[in-house]
Amino acid sequence: MLRYYRLRDYNIILILLLVALSSLGVLLVGSADPSLQSRQLAGVLAGIALMIPLSLVDYNWVLHFHWPIYFINLGLLSLVIVYGVASHGAERWIKIAGIQFQPTELSKILTILFFAAFFQMYETVVNDWPTIFRAVVLIGIPLIMIFAQPDLKNTITLGIVFCMLYFAAGLAYRRILVVLLIVVPLAAGALYLITQTDLPIVDDYQKERVMTFLEPENDEYSESAMQQDNSVMAIGSGQLTGKGLNNTAQSASKGNFIAEIQNDFIFAVAGEELGFVGTMTILLLLFLIVFTCMRAAAQARNMGGRIICTGLGSLVAIQSFINIGVASGLLPNTGTPLPFVSYGLTSLLSLYIGMGMVLNVSLQRRRKEERLTYEQERLRENSLM
Repeated sequence: MLRYYRLRDYNIILILLLVALSSLGVLLVGSADPSLQSRQLAGVLAGIALMIPLSLVDYNWVLHFHWPIYFINLGLLSLVIVYGVASHGAERWIKIAGIQFQPTELSKILTILFFAAFFQMYETVVNDWPTIFRAVVLIGIPLIMIFAQPDLKNTITLGIVFCMLYFAAGLAYRRILVVLLIVVPLAAGALYLITQTDLPIVDDYQKERVMTFLEPENDEYSESAMQQDNSVMAIGSGQLTGKGLNNTAQSASKGNFIAEIQNDFIFAVAGEELGFVGTMTILLLLFLIVFTCMRAAAQARNMGGRIICTGLGSLVAIQSFINIGVASGLLPNTGTPLPFVSYGLTSLLSLYIGMGMVLNVSLQRRRKEERLTYEQERLRENSLM
């Protein structure tokens, strides 16, 4: 379970990046809603307190419990169905002992850990159709449960993360082509049915968000489109260096023009108050965190470590892309938190737990000569496929 490690192998850079980004998040959340700043700070400190001990626990030992992890994941998602607390038109939260949290956020981490063990067990047969079918069934169950909450954005996010995991596991390009030939027409058909028919494929509010993005000039959706327009205006109003933190004078982001500015639209607050310099700093920190995770994946000792790091890096990248895309008007409005920045203690703690696993993978990374041998083996295997 616990092992002796060399201190010089500890990924201090990743910790510094996480602390820097989380510190910016505490400042921005406090500016958006001062009453939440102390809770966000407590969440960051609790996340670090969880991450450091977990970084010393051998991830290979954790992966031995992959089936308990899988069924705990399903159990948490089942609690949402039975005891879910309604908020914003969906039942995605549960409350235990007065504490409310969103199991889907933790489900993403548990799913990554489970498939890290799965792909490690089936490493030599990841391209066999029975293995592909088995993996699709195993990911399909939690995806259906998340979609039923309803939570379309996290269904899509987790589905994309799964695709990234399978690609990292060594899925052959010809298999990817076959999957694309199936998935792309299905996705196009689903989009047509959502936008052109009244079939109850998604909830009304989800359809409204898609139609608002596609037809913002339509009077029926103009009020919904206004929120994203105000977000874009807030980002642009910050210009180069911003108006300063806690600024309230003629504030586009704090005049009740944008909902959930402490969470879904925290990037609008950053743009207005920190300007281009601040937003680029956030983007740079997110990029470096993702890059560090992917670098740790490339140096991992085995498939399990590679999948853990790829999964966490992909999760941060996808959620960042969605959150910033929504705030800047590039994507339909959907409530996805910006990793380590937005207010949301479940998301924050879950990500710190995942980063603890990434740190442990880094502690056990292969030496240079081992990596060369491993890469040669992988190239030989791919040439035989």
